[in-house]
Amino acid sequence: MAQVKVGMVMVSDGKSRPQPMRLQLSSNMLVLQKEEMVPVGLPSTPANPAISLDSSDAQERIVKVIRQEPGGLGLSIKGGAENKLPILISRIFKDQAADQTGDLFVGDAILMVNDISLENVKHDDAVNVLRTAGDEVTLRVKHCRAALPFLAKTFQRPKERPVSGEDPTYKLKDEDDWKVGQKSPKTPQGASKMERRWVDVMTIHLLMAYLTRYMLDTDKLRPNAFEIRSQEGKPSAVVHCDDANMLSEWIKHISTNILQLTAQQIKTFNESFPQPDQILYMGWVSEGSSAPQPWYKWQPRFLALKGAELYIFDTPPVSMQYFLFDTFYK
Repeated sequence: MAQVKVGMVMVSDGKSRPQPMRLQLSSNMLVLQKEEMVPVGLPSTPANPAISLDSSDAQERIVKVIRQEPGGLGLSIKGGAENKLPILISRIFKDQAADQTGDLFVGDAILMVNDISLENVKHDDAVNVLRTAGDEVTLRVKHCRAALPFLAKTFQRPKERPVSGEDPTYKLKDEDDWKVGQKSPKTPQGASKMERRWVDVMTIHLLMAYLTRYMLDTDKLRPNAFEIRSQEGKPSAVVHCDDANMLSEWIKHISTNILQLTAQQIKTFNESFPQPDQILYMGWVSEGSSAPQPWYKWQPRFLALKGAELYIFDTPPVSMQYFLFDTFYK
């Protein structure tokens, strides 16, 4: 099962002084975030009411919500594929589960619940996914400022609250779509202010990513730190942990997700290979060389065992063509 984790670490490029950042691990990527003061304002209402996430002005975030009893997740949602809209958080109930995270906002589009995508999902299906998501729910969200003028319409539904028990969301009637009670005082249209937000600094995709505790080109271990690189070699980051337990936990979770993604890639490749020539293993290794120095210099290599052949790549294979031209040993 894919691992999901969020935590504070120190991050550097291996040369400069480490800086505090938030690390967010999902099934297929690792996101590094830095807390910054950013301007927040309401844009003018677009002419077309259809809202797209393609041009959204925010980065994806991962937020863990612990379901309460009563109260559920403590949020309301609107939108859905039937209206050509993303699933949007339309209301967050004070002091309940979503509010207590401090990381969810009205106007956030919910892209994924645990490992289930909510993109192009109908409203009722999204409600059902949230209802059955378990007690600890991991949401992947992206703030959609274009939705705020709709969600900020001054409609007050009396005694609006999330349904308790199994239903974590409050489902409004279709004719009430885009109408929600607004907190007082109201924010004027077009007004802006400064808010402290987590801003994405780097995103590292985990498919065939390279994770190591060793310093580049050496056999020296980094103290309570590891380096993570995408399959192309960039971007990369050195993550510094507080202690050995924290280090071990991060390495274990990230490695688990890398291995699962690699296994999926092997399965995809093998669909095009006959049984005797299928890939049995793929992964990173270190190749040592002493020339021209008297000491060993270590370089990362990507190794693949395919049938009776052993392939060594400088970079991971992204297509079957790689297996035709790279170095291999029978």
